[in-house]
Amino acid sequence: MTGSFVYSEKPIRIERGEGPHLYDDAGNEYLDFGASYGVAAVGHSHPEVVSAVQSQVEKLTFVQASYPNSARDSLYEKLAAVAPDGLENGWLCNSGTEANEAAIKFARSATGNSKVIAAMKGFHGRTMGSLAATWKPKYKKPFEPLAGDFEFVPYGDEEALADAVDDETAAVLLEPIQGEGGVNPAPEGYLAAAREATEDAGAALIFDEIQTGLGRTGALWACEKRGVVPDVLTSAKGLGGGLPVGATLCADWVAENSGPHGSTFSGGPVVSAAAEATLSTIVEEDLPGNAETVGAHLQSKLRGSELPIRTVRGEGLMLGVEVGRGANRVLRELAMNHGVLALPAGRTVVRLLPPLVVDESHADEVAAALEDALAEVTA
Repeated sequence: MTGSFVYSEKPIRIERGEGPHLYDDAGNEYLDFGASYGVAAVGHSHPEVVSAVQSQVEKLTFVQASYPNSARDSLYEKLAAVAPDGLENGWLCNSGTEANEAAIKFARSATGNSKVIAAMKGFHGRTMGSLAATWKPKYKKPFEPLAGDFEFVPYGDEEALADAVDDETAAVLLEPIQGEGGVNPAPEGYLAAAREATEDAGAALIFDEIQTGLGRTGALWACEKRGVVPDVLTSAKGLGGGLPVGATLCADWVAENSGPHGSTFSGGPVVSAAAEATLSTIVEEDLPGNAETVGAHLQSKLRGSELPIRTVRGEGLMLGVEVGRGANRVLRELAMNHGVLALPAGRTVVRLLPPLVVDESHADEVAAALEDALAEVTA
């Protein structure tokens, strides 16, 4: 049996990882500047995560969430300690798309309304509800009809957003920095305008921080850099240190009227232990600060070079390098001939989402590899 029909498999068989590096079955080393879609936030096989998982799996592999458990309790305590002020309620799941599904459901239940406003170029997941909030038609068309009452506005347009929000709106769902859509940071004041519009209408403001959260942008949460607290915040990807886990954090008024919801594997002990160790590592090692420093160094390096790139945008260690329509050719050249793994964000942008443990020497290595790869594909 093959499961590869869903994915376009790369010609590299990865067998091992350590810190910011991955190793294939021939022992070749790759500097991972994609972090498997941002999952390896603390690096691959971080010792604290490995130890937490090994210890927990020896005691209890799983118990469903109706039964209190110390590993899950510890994770909830850690999430409460690091969450933006006012988001004191959490629900655990298995992925980012599930976290966004829950956020949409909770907002509809809490407000009694159904309309959800999302942004053009936004990406929120692949299940039927979160997919309905995702803009790109190619992801949606084969599966239509999707959940209804979703409306899209141009990202960054305060006036269009304010016009769209009315007394029938359940939620506005935004990424503080769009990832899949091209690494597009929210313009100054845009998130604050979304906060004002939703408060005036009694709607929920949802920030999808699945890619931007956990220190990637130089702060623990990207919304903190804008001084805006949502009613609901979703997290996943790097949260489990490589294990599948997501979280939906809510203000009291949403949590108290969230409606019936659940998941068999919500907050399993092993993934809870991994996530608690991951959060502790991010805070104790000041990985947000490292992301800010190394990201600024890399941006400076790229912008000061003579590379044939159009622009570099993003914050911290979430960067988009716009190279034109040859992004996938650049990525292949980086991987096959320079030992650097990265991601696309559409056909024109090379997306850099490395583990937050990388240092400036790794950034220099990537900048040099990009220079060589771009020279090769544009020759």
